[in-house]
Amino acid sequence: MQQQIIKKSVDGIVATRMSAEDRKLQILRVAVSLFSRKGFGGTTTKEIAQASGVSEAMVFRHFATKDELYSAILDHKACSGDKMNPEEMVSEALKEKDDRAVFERLALGALTHHEMDPEFQRLLLHSALEGHELAQMFFEKFVLRVYALLGNYITERQRDGALVKMDPAIIVRAFIGMVVHHSLNNNLWDPNRRLLRISNEDAARHFADILLNGISAGDRSKQEKRNGLKVSGASGKNASRKK
Repeated sequence: MQQQIIKKSVDGIVATRMSAEDRKLQILRVAVSLFSRKGFGGTTTKEIAQASGVSEAMVFRHFATKDELYSAILDHKACSGDKMNPEEMVSEALKEKDDRAVFERLALGALTHHEMDPEFQRLLLHSALEGHELAQMFFEKFVLRVYALLGNYITERQRDGALVKMDPAIIVRAFIGMVVHHSLNNNLWDPNRRLLRISNEDAARHFADILLNGISAGDRSKQEKRNGLKVSGASGKNASRKK
């Protein structure tokens, strides 16, 4: 249990003394909040210090440079622990070659993470728009991992004859595109869900359906029968004429 000591400073400001680790985590959280709302260019270390209730010198005591602070944000928010560990999310599904479970679990993990922590998504958008190094750090430490993980798996399944021959990077891009666009709509553009109100579980399942029905190397008619689809419209008329 962390110990906190309340004391009154010379200038009358009430401060809370925390352990070094707790203070570092507090500064980190404050920095993420400010960066996500004001961007990197619009946030100073002085503002981070004031919002954290510490001196600017204290901020630099825990994070010697801004680069160190940005790297710590990634380690804390995205690239450590099981919450955002793509390999851990789908380790069993990969071994079993369960295509649906691989894509569905990754989609659900990402959607859940974005819903629980929209600040980090906004932070990444700010960093990309401002040309900030945090965007590249995230790309190197996380995005490339997902591309490699799924790319290798897709290549293996293509060799098995389970998936059609197509550049794995295109398939991964299509998959991530669905997931990220859905999260952006929910967190930024349409928080009231006017366009689409759906649970993360249902969204992950449907995205996996869309992807796998598009790249599976099975007979299309069997897929349609399995999904309860019926031929209609112009294509249905053409099919009747051919008969």
